[in-house]
Amino acid sequence: MSTGAYGAVVVIEWRENAPKWQQVADVLKKRIADGTYPPDARLPSQHELVQEFEIAPNTAQKVLTRLRQEGVAYSVKGVGTFVAPPATEG
Repeated sequence: MSTGAYGAVVVIEWRENAPKWQQVADVLKKRIADGTYPPDARLPSQHELVQEFEIAPNTAQKVLTRLRQEGVAYSVKGVGTFVAPPATEG
């Protein structure tokens, strides 16, 4: 059990059929979808992910990298990783 965003308790039951980085990314995407992390909000840092989910630093880095690759997040060098604004159709 760990403490999540805004002090909420997070209970993770790791699925054996999916890598941990993917499972953590899914949790963050759900938080983005439900408004816990609105557009342009800072996502947890690599260190914060390690503490919250009790994962290895490399796993936490992969989570943030994948969210950026998927267009869900963007980084500001020296500041952090943030929720990407919704894509506009045009």
